[in-house]
Amino acid sequence: MGEKRILTALALLCLSVPLVTPSVIPKDQVCNIYCDGRDSSSATSPRIPVRVEIFGRLIELVISDVDNMAFAKITNGNPGDEVWLDRSFDGGLSWSGDSRIGYATIPGGSRVVNTVMYNVDDPKNNFRIGALRACGKAGDRNEIVCTSWARSTVLAGSRIDAAATALMQFYNDKGLWTSAGWWNAANCLTAIIDYSRVTGSTVYTYAIDNTFVKNINSEDGNFTNMYVDDVGWWGLAWVDAFDLTRNQKYLDMAKLDSDFMYQTKDDHCGGGVWWTTIKDYKNAIPNELFIKLAASLHNRIPGDTKYLSQAIDILTWFEQSGMYNSDNLINDGLTDDCKNNGRDTWTYNQGVILGGLVQLQIATGDNVYLDKARKIADAVLRSSHLNPEGELNRALPNRPYTAYLRGLADVIYERDRNSLDQYGVHYAGPFTIPSAANQHSALEVFTAAV
Repeated sequence: MGEKRILTALALLCLSVPLVTPSVIPKDQVCNIYCDGRDSSSATSPRIPVRVEIFGRLIELVISDVDNMAFAKITNGNPGDEVWLDRSFDGGLSWSGDSRIGYATIPGGSRVVNTVMYNVDDPKNNFRIGALRACGKAGDRNEIVCTSWARSTVLAGSRIDAAATALMQFYNDKGLWTSAGWWNAANCLTAIIDYSRVTGSTVYTYAIDNTFVKNINSEDGNFTNMYVDDVGWWGLAWVDAFDLTRNQKYLDMAKLDSDFMYQTKDDHCGGGVWWTTIKDYKNAIPNELFIKLAASLHNRIPGDTKYLSQAIDILTWFEQSGMYNSDNLINDGLTDDCKNNGRDTWTYNQGVILGGLVQLQIATGDNVYLDKARKIADAVLRSSHLNPEGELNRALPNRPYTAYLRGLADVIYERDRNSLDQYGVHYAGPFTIPSAANQHSALEVFTAAV
């Protein structure tokens, strides 16, 4: 469960693509401020975010942010050269319904032609967040070239807004995120909730209840399945949803998820919850998630003693389990004979426990939990490949990690971003493959840096 689930790369620059039948009309005509098909001469303050050349021809995507529309343009061409738009509503992963829209050819006696304008977003149809690219070819050649995907600055005026909007491009009609697995979808929802909390934006809060309603009966129901850590991620998402909305049903769901996790606790290796319901591995992440979830529930349930007792119980075992290594970092888990297995020190194994310790400090008022958290965070800073989580920084009065987190956000923005404000898996760059899992991670960095 530690490894990222990333889709096979889809080329952003496509050469030698087989020809298809041109289609001027998209599968579904979109109307926003204006309807698809507006004349490009009406564009307000047009700008060119991306361009590409082929055989001396210049193909450009031209965006009107005011109109939230775009058109394609080919210049320095010959009569018969072709240009069109592709439009995607899932972050550039697919565009079959809106392929080769606005198809146009350079007329005789000219060297340039524009397509008509098409909407970037489709707010009237499940609030679809879009992107476009310009494509074209020489009239006497088969090779096709396309620009990178790009979009307007609508809902993307700052880097944190743009990152959230790019994440919501992956949001689908199942109430999940295309290219993200089940547990990563919980992370995506958490990232959107955290973004909404920090910025005050309500643009994407509709996703909270939509995801809840459409998925309450998915997997094994109530956001549970055989993977105990998956349940923990969803439980924490519903705690965050409760904090933002004050809707009790989300907190009730988080309680069900916490109870489900604790039922897997037994005396093997002295305690702790299992990674799966088949009880084949005791490791760090489900126990860390449980500590944070149970402590969070205690802090939101007046008069609770049950969840606080359970959180402290699991933490006491966890700290004595042997999963901490000599660098004060946390390895993945235990061997069958209950020894540290020396496997990867996953970033989330260092980050989630920080959140759990913060919640325990809030619950008890005992700063020993913050001291423990700082030791882990400082160990992470000493590591060459790990990074701390922002929740601890917010809990400390002097916010000692703010400069680091803001510097990290700057690095990601400069080195690991494409023209659609999507982020890759390697923060230091270069950008590789977009996915919702990569995107929510970057968005959480921007949120932590605020």
